[in-house]
Amino acid sequence: MEFSVKRSDLLDELNLTQGVVERKSTIPILSNLLIEAKGSRLTITATDLELSIRTSCEAKVKKEGAGTIPAKKLFELMRLLPEGEIKFKLLENHWVQVTADRKSYKLVGMSKDNFPALPAFPHALVKIPAKLLADVIAKTTFAISLEESRYTLNGALLVLKPGSITMVATDGHRLAMVEKDHKFEGFSAETRVLVPKKAMTEVQRLAAESGDESSIEFAQDESHLFFQFGGRLLTSRKLTGQFPNYEAVLPRDANKTVVLERGELQEALRRVSQLADQRSHAVKFMLSKEGLELSASSPEYGEAKEVIEKEFKGETISIGFNAQYLLDFLAAAADGPIAFELKDEQSAGQLRPLADESTRYRYVVMPMRI
Repeated sequence: MEFSVKRSDLLDELNLTQGVVERKSTIPILSNLLIEAKGSRLTITATDLELSIRTSCEAKVKKEGAGTIPAKKLFELMRLLPEGEIKFKLLENHWVQVTADRKSYKLVGMSKDNFPALPAFPHALVKIPAKLLADVIAKTTFAISLEESRYTLNGALLVLKPGSITMVATDGHRLAMVEKDHKFEGFSAETRVLVPKKAMTEVQRLAAESGDESSIEFAQDESHLFFQFGGRLLTSRKLTGQFPNYEAVLPRDANKTVVLERGELQEALRRVSQLADQRSHAVKFMLSKEGLELSASSPEYGEAKEVIEKEFKGETISIGFNAQYLLDFLAAAADGPIAFELKDEQSAGQLRPLADESTRYRYVVMPMRI
């Protein structure tokens, strides 16, 4: 294998592989990239066996072939080299020689035969606008459980229907659900899949790279999900198991409502939570005819109290929430009015942004004892 490539072209693609490459792998080959030179293209593949990415760029190929190169070292070297043409040559012992002007490096590679085979992209099910998919991920990904024992909660449920897209994530303490209307051409059946958190992070990154006007071709086989962004393909293992019945969690009779401005609530909550207990992040919300009073206290730091004057006609209600859970939601919600809906002190609260009518976004948070 022998080829030359423009540094900036190669660096763009290497950057996209870094989130997939296995850092502390017990299988050494997973710390390497598979590099394949064929025709006028250079194809780069990274995998950690759960998630894989295959991407490519233009290259001048002198001799077709393939080899593997340590991903981290190649990426760091390309970042440090000046702009220009970089030459690569596979040597006999799987090492790869990299030359740029009068600079020469040799990287220890491994046999390409050790690199895992990846599943082929099946027939595309549906085309999803990249911006749309990135948006529903941004509104839900923070609510995914980080507890490995709760396997089915380590991802989000994606529901595709001919006229809408829905994504739901929960960690058992809170639930984020977003539904957007969109007509999917040539798509007639409902599809439900569990998308792992790491795959969602990489889909977001690839969507940002490919631009707002681009589309993603989505496909699946028995055990994998496929997201094709033009010449870039992300493949993820599916999460198996049953996602909880999220519709049963959505509050039905939260009849105490106050409408607040997102920015105003976010700023007040940030300030008050500074003096909350650092383990529980508990902040007390008291709704009365004076408006919403936020308060927090801790033996180490002191006490905080703020009042947001808003019209509220119901009975006084006092309830505790994890401030960080609410701040996560407020960071993802669009600017504008937000409905804060409560039933009683023991029931979950619900927040709904009201500015964007085409997006049905609901965030349900379990209360805390204070």
